[in-house]
Amino acid sequence: MERREIIVGLDIGTTKICTVIGECTQGQVNIIGVGVSPSNGLRKGVVINIEQTVNAIQRSLKEAEQMSGYEIRSVYTGIAGSHIMGFNSHGIIPVRGPEITKNDVARVLDAAKAVAIPMDREVIHILPKEFIVDDQGGIQDPVGMCGVRLEVKVHIVTGAVSSAQNIIKSCHRAGLDVADIVLQPLASALAVLTEEEKEIGVALVDIGGGTTDLSVFVDDSLSYISIISLGGSNLTNDIAFGLRTPMSAAEEIKKKYGCCLAELVNENEVIEVPTVGGRPPRKLYKKTLAEICEPRVEEMLVLVDQELEKSGYKSQIGAGVVLTGGSSLIEGIVELGEQIFGLPVRVGYPINIGGLKDVVMSPQYATAVGLLLYGAQKHLTPSSFRIREKNVFNRLLKKMKNWFVDIG
Repeated sequence: MERREIIVGLDIGTTKICTVIGECTQGQVNIIGVGVSPSNGLRKGVVINIEQTVNAIQRSLKEAEQMSGYEIRSVYTGIAGSHIMGFNSHGIIPVRGPEITKNDVARVLDAAKAVAIPMDREVIHILPKEFIVDDQGGIQDPVGMCGVRLEVKVHIVTGAVSSAQNIIKSCHRAGLDVADIVLQPLASALAVLTEEEKEIGVALVDIGGGTTDLSVFVDDSLSYISIISLGGSNLTNDIAFGLRTPMSAAEEIKKKYGCCLAELVNENEVIEVPTVGGRPPRKLYKKTLAEICEPRVEEMLVLVDQELEKSGYKSQIGAGVVLTGGSSLIEGIVELGEQIFGLPVRVGYPINIGGLKDVVMSPQYATAVGLLLYGAQKHLTPSSFRIREKNVFNRLLKKMKNWFVDIG
């Protein structure tokens, strides 16, 4: 019989929690279940109320399970928030055998991550940018090559231990095991970027509810990340305050009529705005809404552009900028983005999936689909994510076993 793997991506976001269930068959990932629940237990990507987060996870999970017909026990989940930090590092080791082995690769990665990291932070990802064998650079996989010295350049992503622990705790209390924790911008990139874009150089801007995540890919590897503490919720707040309407109504108005470039709006177009306190709805010009949206979206994109300049990679992103996340659907954002960045801009939709793909064919599902695709890549070598191995003896024993393997 054909072997089928069931993989689950769980996007724990500031405004919504989304569960996407996929079936991995012969390299193809087919969507078979989707569940979405409003999220009230997070602020700017960080858990602030575990009980509310657990309830939202359970509602989302139940909906996805009913659609797919499978009972879920293990998920790949994401981590984001302003506590996320990334930096470049470099490792070098001598090669002991006649050719480079997987164990040599593991050793050089260990050497690259041997940097001082505060006790309140945890390494989330070690992402190789390139391997160098005897001064020959640009190597993606050195296993099997001959050489006497192996080097690696990596991008290390770290996050607050407490934030990761709260995500894992929320999942456990919802009855789920965490197969791995994944950086959300990295997951979104898997869902919406093409290999050609990552090779040429591209900036991915994921505009979520609480944060805007920037990730820069150059030569097919993640080179820079930055998390900006502004997102779609800030825009919704502006609309609610500016139009004197409830938050729920402001969110609907943003989705239905939102435009961040006032020049695109018809001068005479009118929209109906619900009011508070039981008063009858008011009619306003749509241009008034655009004049509220434009400054906030412009502020977010200008901050992203400043981070791009700061990264030093702006001149290397030949494929331009890809916007994704729920707020990337607002009208006029591509045109405004091109004005600010001076680069080509497009909106990123999930790709490389089958099955019920029409259900998730929206930028707001980019992270959840990306988590699913990440899990599909990793399911052959599953490993549970742990926050700092507390048993020092076990950690030392593991290292000693690796040393004996090297000697052998």
